[in-house]
Amino acid sequence: MDANKRQQLVAEARKYKEEREKGYREQALKLFPWVCGRCAREFTHKNLSELTVHHKNHDHDDNPSDGSNWELLCLYCHDNEHQRYEEQIRYGSSSQSENTSPEATFNPFANLKDLIK
Repeated sequence: MDANKRQQLVAEARKYKEEREKGYREQALKLFPWVCGRCAREFTHKNLSELTVHHKNHDHDDNPSDGSNWELLCLYCHDNEHQRYEEQIRYGSSSQSENTSPEATFNPFANLKDLIK
């Protein structure tokens, strides 16, 4: 490979990196620690591709530069969040169904003191 081709290749790579850094993912990775906002899994350069940017209001066009609409989630938590959102859209708020369910009354430690004696 001659010197001109190498210089052109390096210039293209730098330009690609600069364009990519303007994207919301790169901005979010600079703003926030590389930790999943739900399960607290930590990420390094090696597994960073498994960390995603979630739009809190589910609008991918809403990308404020302060990151107020973003949170970093691992692939699994991100999928779970979108599944919960889809279920809420289809079936309504889950908080209504939770309010009608009976309260748990079983206490597994109720007789612990007697059992220890």
